[in-house]
Amino acid sequence: MSTASVLLTVGTTWGICSEKADKGRGRNGQNLGTIVLETSKELRETPAGREQALDIMRKWIQKNGDIRNVRQDDNFLLRFLRVKKYSIPLAQQTLLKYLNLKRFYPEVGQHLDWKEDKNLYQLINTGYIAISPVRDSKGRRVIIYNMNKFKPEHMTSWDLVRAHTVVYESLLEDPSVQVCGVTHVGDGSGVTTGHVTAWNPTDFARIMKWSEESLPMRHKAFHLLNVPTAFKYIIDFVMSRASPKMSPRVHIHSSTNELNVNYDAACVPTEFGGEIPLQDMIAYTKQILEEHRDTVVALDKMEILSTRGIITSRNKGDTKDGVSTEGSFRKLEID
Repeated sequence: MSTASVLLTVGTTWGICSEKADKGRGRNGQNLGTIVLETSKELRETPAGREQALDIMRKWIQKNGDIRNVRQDDNFLLRFLRVKKYSIPLAQQTLLKYLNLKRFYPEVGQHLDWKEDKNLYQLINTGYIAISPVRDSKGRRVIIYNMNKFKPEHMTSWDLVRAHTVVYESLLEDPSVQVCGVTHVGDGSGVTTGHVTAWNPTDFARIMKWSEESLPMRHKAFHLLNVPTAFKYIIDFVMSRASPKMSPRVHIHSSTNELNVNYDAACVPTEFGGEIPLQDMIAYTKQILEEHRDTVVALDKMEILSTRGIITSRNKGDTKDGVSTEGSFRKLEID
């Protein structure tokens, strides 16, 4: 199946557990375990360094009076250490910012029971966001987006962001995702002015900036298809506020053929010119979300009581929150 690493059983449905789960083939014929091991070395992870870093993180959490009820299991703490390549001060800052994002925007990071929230369930059930059951050749999870499944007349931008959060938090429970990262593949077909004006520009800018700094997730590539002209403006807006490393990772394709020339069709749905029916991806996504449902909902217990430990940079021209916005999305028109 091309260069993709097929990690799960293929049948009428995709199962989340199988003997193939750790034996998928990746780049140069390597299995997933080999890819994870090699990438871990790139992240400066060693057995001794890992245990020492975990011990330091736990002691810091236990002594830190500004935070409460923070998870201290290996899996949770390693996502912060890995995303910062084992720089303990940076991992600690990312954890504080992660907790602050949840506090400042409870609409984003709290009450994440996807089965109990009508709009959240609809976004998952219709395939606005879905997880491919096939990893790419570098062992990365592939996340699919269908913008036309977001109905701005019935939903808010916060519903959309919460759908992202539920999927991201669920995926981060997998250590291989923490190490290898994710690739995003999105289709902008059906985007209207309503999709853009659903956002408050200030909130949009802050969410984009804070999310990159706060979410312990390795975003390795973005492949975008059928992007309207005005939406390209939004992409430029986001990239202007993202770190320099992100811009080269964004790829805009004019057709499904161009997408599949530059990316593995085995990882994407048939609607994108790929090989997997979207309905199969939706069913697979539900399995993953259900598996981690209780764990994700329990994240609400963690709190940050004071932000005094967070180090931020204040650039000239930024607002109080470190974000400045000019103009308004409401002036945009979709071609």
